[in-house]
Amino acid sequence: MPAARLQVALDFLELKRALKVAREAVEGGADIVEAGTPLVKSEGLDAVRRLRAEFPRLPVVADLKTMDAGRMEVEAAAKAGATYATVMAAASEATIRECVEAGRNYGCQIAVDLLGVADFVEAGRRAESLGAAVLNLHVPIDDQMRGDDPLERLRKLRDSVSIPIAAAGGIHSEVAGEVVKSGADIVVVGGAITKSADARGAAAAIKKAMQTGEAVRTDLYKRASAIAEIRRILTTVSTPNLSDALHRAPSLRELRPVVPGARLAGPAVTVRTYPGDWAKPVEAIEAANEGDVIVVDAGGVPPAVWGELATESAVQRKLGGIVVDGAVRDVPEIRALRFPTFARHIVPEAGEPKGFGEIGVPIRVAGQRVEPGDWLVGDDNGVLVLPRAQLVEYGNRAMNVLEYENRLRGEIRAASTLSEVMELLRWEKK
Repeated sequence: MPAARLQVALDFLELKRALKVAREAVEGGADIVEAGTPLVKSEGLDAVRRLRAEFPRLPVVADLKTMDAGRMEVEAAAKAGATYATVMAAASEATIRECVEAGRNYGCQIAVDLLGVADFVEAGRRAESLGAAVLNLHVPIDDQMRGDDPLERLRKLRDSVSIPIAAAGGIHSEVAGEVVKSGADIVVVGGAITKSADARGAAAAIKKAMQTGEAVRTDLYKRASAIAEIRRILTTVSTPNLSDALHRAPSLRELRPVVPGARLAGPAVTVRTYPGDWAKPVEAIEAANEGDVIVVDAGGVPPAVWGELATESAVQRKLGGIVVDGAVRDVPEIRALRFPTFARHIVPEAGEPKGFGEIGVPIRVAGQRVEPGDWLVGDDNGVLVLPRAQLVEYGNRAMNVLEYENRLRGEIRAASTLSEVMELLRWEKK
C-alpha cells in the first residue's frame, strides 16, 4: 500500500500569502497543495493556476465544495490545472455524476466531501459507486475532547469503501500518526501548517508523525472541551485574542490590573455589596472553590472592600483572582502576593463589615451583566467576561486567533508590514 500523503490546505484570502506558505510546506514534505475554499472564493481559479505553475509536478486540489452546476465548475477547475476538485456528498446524485463525467473528459479526479451528511458510510459508498476518486472525511479534534472517537468513524469508513480517504479537520503533529493508522490515505492539514511561523518545520513534524506513527508534541492547534484544558488556553491567550474571538467584545471598562503581569481565568463567584461594606466579599472566599474568581459589584465607588488580609485568605484557598467594581487597598502587599486583582479604584480607606448584599446572584460590573459561573479572563490589557455557555467555543476561537497572529508576526518580521501582509487597501470598503 502506498505511503500516506500530506496535503496542505491553503485557507487564505490572499494568494500571495498562500503561495508563500505552500512553498514552505512543500519544502517540509507536503505532497499535495490545496486551494482552499476561502482562497478560491477570494482569488478565483487564478489560485489554482498559480499553484499549478509553482508546483508542476504535484497534485493540486481545487476545494470547490460544489453543490450545483457540477459540469461547469469541474471543467473550469480542470482547465485551470486542478488534479482534484471537490463536490459535496450532500449534492444531488445528478450533480455528483456530472462532476465525475466532466472530470473524465478534462482529466480531473473528483473528491467527494462527506461533511454534513448524517450517514457518512452510506454517503461514501454512494460516492464510490458514482465514480469518486477520493472521499474527504473530516476528523474534528473537538469531538475527541468531548469523549467522541472520530478515528473510529474513519476506521468504519475505511472498512466500507476501497477508494482513498482524505482525513481533515484539526489534525496536528500529535495525532497525524493515529490518523494514518486508522485508515487515512491522505492527511489534510490546514492551521497546524498555515498558522505556523515556520510552515516548513510544521509540515516536517507532521510528515514525521505520519511516517513513524509516533506523536510529535505541540502546544498549539489543539482544541479542547475539558475545563482544565480550557483554563490552560485562557491563561495562554491574551485578552485581545479573546476580544477578537468574541467579535471585538468590550472589556470591563475602567477596571484596571493592580498586579502587573498577573493572569486571571476562572468562573465567577458573584457578590453584590454596598460601597465599602467588605463583609460579603470576604465571606465569598469561603463560598468559592479553587480557581474561582470573586467578582464584586460595589457600586463602582470607594471605600475599599478588599485588601491585604482578604488577599491572604484567598491565596490560602487557592482562588483564581478578584475583580472589584469599586475600590481595593493594600496594593504593595497584594502585588507581593502576586494575586490577580482588578479594580476601578485604589484608595487607603475601607468601610465597615455591615453584611449588606448577596453572594451568588446576577450582578452588573462596569455596565455588563455577570452571572454566577461566567468566566473572567484578565491580563495587563484589562478583564473580559466570557459567558459560561460560550466558554468552550470562544476559548478555542481565542486560541485560533493567537495561532493566526503567530503567522502574521513571522511574515511582518520577514521585512514586511501589517498593511502589506493583509493587503488592507484591497479590502477597504469602497
